[in-house]
Formats: sequence, C-alpha cells, structure tokens
Amino acid sequence: MKIGNLDIKGNLFLAPMAGLTDRSFRSVCRRYGAALTYTEMISSKALHYKDKKTAQLAYIEKEDFPTAAQIFGHEPDIMAEAAYLLTKGEYAYYENCALPDIIDINMGCPVKKIVSGGDGSALMKSPELIFDITKAVRDAIDKPLTVKLRAGWDSSSKNALECALAAEEGGADAVCIHGRTREEFYTPPVDLSVIAEVKSCLKIPVIGNGGIFTAGDALKMIKETNCDGLMIARGAVGNPFIFAEISAILSQKEYDPPEIAEKLDVALSHARLMASDKGENVSVHELKKHIAAYIHDVRGAATFRSRIFACENFGEMIEVINELREIYN
Repeated sequence: MKIGNLDIKGNLFLAPMAGLTDRSFRSVCRRYGAALTYTEMISSKALHYKDKKTAQLAYIEKEDFPTAAQIFGHEPDIMAEAAYLLTKGEYAYYENCALPDIIDINMGCPVKKIVSGGDGSALMKSPELIFDITKAVRDAIDKPLTVKLRAGWDSSSKNALECALAAEEGGADAVCIHGRTREEFYTPPVDLSVIAEVKSCLKIPVIGNGGIFTAGDALKMIKETNCDGLMIARGAVGNPFIFAEISAILSQKEYDPPEIAEKLDVALSHARLMASDKGENVSVHELKKHIAAYIHDVRGAATFRSRIFACENFGEMIEVINELREIYN
C-alpha cells in the first residue's frame, strides 16, 4: 500500500491508542504483521511549549519502521509547528530517536477531555477548520500526511464524507474512517456504509477502522467498503496475533492460532520490553491492562486477572505470568 511517497509492505495497521501504543506494544504488533504503527496521541500544544514529558510519546525506535506520529489540537499554526518539529528532529530529546515516517492528525478521539478543548472529533463540527489544519500541516512538512476521522459528531450529523473531502483538499495523503460517531463512542455496530461512501468519493487511500476483533470482522469490512487498508485498535490489545490471523484469511492461507503457552510467552516478552523502556516502577501500572487481556482465555482467568490488577510491583506481575506459564508449558 502506498501513502504519499511511502511504500508500506501491507495494509494492516495498529491504531493509535492513548496509554497503549507505546514502543513496546508497537514492537510486539509489528512482530505479528502490523505493517504500520502509530504513536499515542501527542499534544501539539505540549510540543509548542517544549514539554519534555511528551518526548516519551514521540520516541520512535530506528527499527520501528514505518511509524506515524499522531498529533492533536485545533489551531492550524500550532499543529503545523508541532508537525514540523517532529519531522525535522527538533523534538528528539532522546538519543538515537528516529523521525516519524508519517504525520497523522487526530480528528476522531471521542474522549471528553479532548473534545471539550475543541480537539479530536470536535473538529468534525467544522469541515472548514479541518481543511485549514490539514493545509497548514501539509505546507509545513515534506512527509506523508494522514487524517483520522469518525462517522460524524452524532447521528444527526454524519458528515464523514464532507470532512474527508476537506482533508483531501487540504493535502492529506490518506484518511482513516472510524465507522461510529463521537456520540456512539465504541458501543454500537460500526456503520460500514459511511466508510464505503468515503471510499467511493475520494481519490486518496481510505483506511477502515472500528469493531475489528476477528479476521471475519476484517474481511467483512473490506468486502462491504472496498477500503484500501484496515486499522485495528482494541482488537489487538492482548492479541497482537490478530494481524497474522487477518493476513492469513485475506491471502486465503491456513491460520494456526497460537496456543495459550505462546500467548503467555509473548505476554512475558511484552512485559520485559516495557520494563526495559520505562522502568519497572512505571511499567507495572500500564502493563496491567495488557497482561489482563493476554490471559482472558486461561482457566480461572477472572482470578488471575484480579491478581494481576492487585500487583504492586513488576516482580509480582512476573510471578503471576510465570505461574501461568508453568501450567501451560
């Protein structure tokens, strides 16, 4: 798949997710076939004010290719500055930090604290502002630019097509459409007709997103929308193997799902990667949601999940994982 001038070897992408898609999780998903990964959301204002804590979110390993940096905000000039800082390496506080291969603009986040500031999916109330932001960022960078949208703000204003056309006119090289409105968050079924409509009208690639938890979900989205790529979000948490599963069904190959023992080995590897990256004291809290998802199908899962969430340090969490590994190995 090609986005702008960047050739991507595949069309299965790991979605940007706040508090989840750090470099350790991106690395694990890439191992199983994610062709493109995204950073967590990065505040354009934080970049503008040189907030050093944001550097942790912006860090990209040189081996983590290709990776998109996702920024959010609503002021065209600040957004353009943030994109410029990232693509020119002027925000690489960490040694050996690679530059993002793509800049992605978040115009789909439904979280209250984001939309209350006029960011995320609140931008879909103003296609004119979507154009202005996209054009400002496009003029500031020389790398591919993508935009992530939703079906609309609410059921009475499903304007994904109008917003996607504004992004395309502003210079976006691809758009991603989540087939739910901001009002719907993540609960109802995805409206595939919205994605299909956008795909039929745009000249640039369209990526489908929302409700992909199985290879069957992925196949249905591609068949009903004709989208160019798929973006997997919550379906990959605790299940990075979903990329291999979807790839197999799309290429009409047999797929052997991982045994529980392999899942636990990957969970342990993931835990160690995160600890190496962020330190054991920091990573234990962020790891809990990942590890709890990895073990959802083990015997006595509810009890083990409770133990995972009760862990107060990294060593305790490793003990629980290893106890499970002894059972299944």
